[in-house]
Amino acid sequence: MTEVALTYSIVGLVVLYAGVVLSWFATKPGRHWLVVPCAVPIVGAIVFALAGLPVVHPALGILAGVGFVLLGSVGGSPFVSLVLDLATRDSVTLGAHGGILVMSAAPPREILRGGAVIGYLERVSLIGSVLVGQPAAVAVIVAIKGLGRYSELENAAARERFIIGTLASLLWAGACAAAIALSW
Repeated sequence: MTEVALTYSIVGLVVLYAGVVLSWFATKPGRHWLVVPCAVPIVGAIVFALAGLPVVHPALGILAGVGFVLLGSVGGSPFVSLVLDLATRDSVTLGAHGGILVMSAAPPREILRGGAVIGYLERVSLIGSVLVGQPAAVAVIVAIKGLGRYSELENAAARERFIIGTLASLLWAGACAAAIALSW
């Protein structure tokens, strides 16, 4: 193990855990854009792994794995919110419980409640299924989510938000899972 490789590994861990902390701050309303720099450790780990640079010590690999699971679960929420904000351009009214308000109903009702919690669970499940060598389980996760939300998807805005949010969430978690899998 060279000192240079060890230095790069430690700097990478510091950047990764800074991304975890920053992603937590990005979960607050109006701060979703803070998640953008959190992609740096994900891209960096994938590039380093594809370049053939190994993890220099198993303990550092475990710390990196834990960091990417945290970043994958916590950072996915503001990433999804940012993507949804860009896609809908404030055309959707958010409800008090994290869902969206359907104005066509009388009185307006909130649908897609609990999406943030479901998102955390789906991202951790995706990363876990990839790490145990069962990436096909992702299809089961998406199917369960789709069936659970089916009755709320009669509204076009809800369908759009569901599809965009799910794909953004899976993309973020998949990138974090790839960073872990390629590094080991």
